[in-house]
Amino acid sequence: MKQIFSFTLLCLLSFSLSAAPNLGLENPFEAKFTIDSAHTTDGVNYQVSASGEAGEYGRVYLSYVFTDKQELGDRGEFTGHAWAQNGEDVNTATLQGVYVKQGTVFKLYTLDAVSNGKFNFAIGTLNFVEKTLNFEVAEIVTQ
Repeated sequence: MKQIFSFTLLCLLSFSLSAAPNLGLENPFEAKFTIDSAHTTDGVNYQVSASGEAGEYGRVYLSYVFTDKQELGDRGEFTGHAWAQNGEDVNTATLQGVYVKQGTVFKLYTLDAVSNGKFNFAIGTLNFVEKTLNFEVAEIVTQ
């Protein structure tokens, strides 16, 4: 049952952001980050910090905790926090989603709640060798 649910969720989330109007998404932008640190304290859960530029949010700092609570091996879930500043504007966000290892990289699917009242959906690629974390992001239309 877990595999069916996971497969269904991944199929739904794997739509490209190019289909944004059909999914209730708008104002797409790219977010490009450099991994600043990655570590584990127990060999099971992993923590990653990154910083970079993300559209209207300007300079952004991210922190994630990656887990595998369903014991799926090459996939799991993550939670995180973000802090951003663009000029005098400061925003924070809570981050949550799922990841799948695809060859040498990890594909991330995330839903984020931002302190400016917006919800964002993003699909990203995490590459530990190149120390990059890049997303295609779009705002979720809530009205």
